[in-house]
Amino acid sequence: MTARKVLVFGASYGSLMGMKLALAGHDAALVCRSRTADLINREGITVRMPVKGREELVDVKSRELPGRVDATTTGAARPDEYDLVVLAMQEPQYSSPGVRELLEEVALSRVPCLSIMNMPPPPYLERVPGIDPALCEESYTDASAWRSFDPARITLCSPDPQAFRPPESEGNVLQVRLPTNFKAARFESDEDTALLRGLAEDIERARYTCDGEALDLPVKLKVHDSVFVPLAKWAMLMAGNYRCLMEENIRPIRDAVHADLEASQHVYDWVVRLCCKLGAGVEDMVPFDKYAAAAQSLKSPSSAARALAAGAPNIERVDRLVHAIAAQHGMRHAAVAETVERVDDWLVRNRLKG
Repeated sequence: MTARKVLVFGASYGSLMGMKLALAGHDAALVCRSRTADLINREGITVRMPVKGREELVDVKSRELPGRVDATTTGAARPDEYDLVVLAMQEPQYSSPGVRELLEEVALSRVPCLSIMNMPPPPYLERVPGIDPALCEESYTDASAWRSFDPARITLCSPDPQAFRPPESEGNVLQVRLPTNFKAARFESDEDTALLRGLAEDIERARYTCDGEALDLPVKLKVHDSVFVPLAKWAMLMAGNYRCLMEENIRPIRDAVHADLEASQHVYDWVVRLCCKLGAGVEDMVPFDKYAAAAQSLKSPSSAARALAAGAPNIERVDRLVHAIAAQHGMRHAAVAETVERVDDWLVRNRLKG
């Protein structure tokens, strides 16, 4: 095994990928604010995970792993010193001062990039047949931030694992709620894909020793040949995450899905049909029944709904992106259009308050 150096944008959700890499013997540097960076460099990170066969969550501490997890800031990071860059911030953050400049450095460095955003970066859309990226630009906070990227050096990973920062904990603690796998599409080049597959194999083999027992921790990295596999998350987001948003309040993902299971499946199946129209195979998608079962454990509102309820002026707009791509193919779903309008309304109210 060759130890790799990976730069990860974001110390919240990015901590999960950083921990898995360090457990496999690689080094991860998390890009974050200076206060959080100081905390991580002083104490490391802790990722709390459910593990099969154990009643209590397992605390995985980065200081006990064979690889290293440290932190840096946007001004100090040097992308060309790394083998891979992981994009784990939410899409609006890439337009913020400091982050945008570092993103430009990443593009110019030509280091391969793995996005684990819900929102696929615009250059990735160029790799997907049946999508005109120019007609999707209004779905992004600022699509121009991505224009220097070579689509061949960027790929997408479906961020299926669900995790959150416990409100009572410091900024170096992450708790995994749903320990599913990261599902990545291959890069265009065999060399970049081999790097990704090597990391996936190392993560698969890695074990964490706890109470004298070598544990096979959940959340693996799976690499697929199809560019459509990561798009399976779209149906989940549209049937659950964005439907957490109501007129004046928000609800848990579980309730958004199960309050009217028939309506949820109608939205879900429509998004699957859209992906198949683009060229996806049924095997690239996740069956609705499997998603609905997993949603039973999602007892909190989605991050997008929580952000809007907290007054955020921008969020990831996968809802608008799906709506726009569907329009390119003459498809429309009334409930999806209603969701887009509802998110628009919340954003307008938040911006007026701001």
